[in-house]
Amino acid sequence: MTAKPALVPDAVGVTPPDPAEMRRAMSLFASGVTVVTGIDEGEPVGFVCQAFASVSLEPPLILFCAGNQSRTWPRIRRSGRFCVNVLGEDQSDLCSRFGSSRGEKFDGLDWEPSRWGTPGLHDVLLRVHAEVHDVHTAGDHDVVIGRVLETERGADRRPMVFYRGRFGVDHDRDAEPALFAPGLWGWADHWDWNRVGKGE
Repeated sequence: MTAKPALVPDAVGVTPPDPAEMRRAMSLFASGVTVVTGIDEGEPVGFVCQAFASVSLEPPLILFCAGNQSRTWPRIRRSGRFCVNVLGEDQSDLCSRFGSSRGEKFDGLDWEPSRWGTPGLHDVLLRVHAEVHDVHTAGDHDVVIGRVLETERGADRRPMVFYRGRFGVDHDRDAEPALFAPGLWGWADHWDWNRVGKGE
């Protein structure tokens, strides 16, 4: 007979981190950067997303997180299919374009429709084509589970990495994280370079 573990009492006076503290802490986890794209009523749409991961190999499942205030994610959800475009380190122009709330994100952009009816961006490291399998609401984000339909490997080069609120891992690590850099956990389309964190 095994003994039950003793319950640890709650720490007195300890409160959960506020959003700024949470963002600062989670910035120490380096992540890649993606652009999630889809088609809604014949129009290509997309947003920058940092929160992307593999979930299962059999069946092939992935996930991304989208903010509840996003204007783009509901349009992709309606279509039922999406493409995750994994960015290379030299594609900050795409990151800026799809992270901004201003302008038409596909205006003047070279892209191609996939066989699954989703927009594929050129010269990315990887395209993951998927259909919406399940959606779970978690706090101020939706956790989207996608069933993978196809993967396409692209350019063989270094990935775009987001770390301590900045792009790349070679900056001054003794400096405080850039608290007002692009938001954490799926930069929904309310983020832009000039109004970070204000959420339009």
